[in-house]
Amino acid sequence: MKTQFLLLPCLVFGATVLAQAQSAAVPTKVGIIHIQNALISTKDGQKAAGELQAKFGPRKQEIDKKQTEIAMLRDKLSQGSNTMSEEAKQKLMREIDQKTKSLNRDTEDAQAELDQEQQKVMGDLLQRMQAVINKYSFDNGYAIIIDVSSQQSPVLYAANGIDISKDIVDLYDKSSAASSAAPAATAPVAPKPAAPPATKKAPGTVK
Repeated sequence: MKTQFLLLPCLVFGATVLAQAQSAAVPTKVGIIHIQNALISTKDGQKAAGELQAKFGPRKQEIDKKQTEIAMLRDKLSQGSNTMSEEAKQKLMREIDQKTKSLNRDTEDAQAELDQEQQKVMGDLLQRMQAVINKYSFDNGYAIIIDVSSQQSPVLYAANGIDISKDIVDLYDKSSAASSAAPAATAPVAPKPAAPPATKKAPGTVK
């Protein structure tokens, strides 16, 4: 019975020490990040933006050209409204209407495709950046990182010193460059071909 009473305080003391150790290890720092700006500021983000620009640039030029044509037709209708016949005006208005509908369809299709490509690219970048943020937060004792890039963010004030956006971009680029260089550095060297075995001469063969 005495042994039980002696063990109980020891167990309580051990639990208290463990709780204190756990509470001391809990991080308390708070940081903010402009995640959208950070994504497009990385080298991978800039490369992806350039690729999207190259892919959708010609379609944008085509859309801009159609917008210019419609604007010219509207100017023609406005300037000749008093001199044009009713038939000519109706014909011109139908042409403007057809071109406008075609432009709207092309614009919506291009925008939908662009949005889909951007979401895919940004999703891949965000997944890789999330790993960088997790490591940075753990190594530097952050309890929480808040994304303030959205206008709906609940943060009303944040000191400049807790913005980790640049640190994350630098760390992302560093880790991305390291991971890209690793396969080249560890590539196996192809073995040299073995020399062909020496051919034995048959008995009695004359040199």
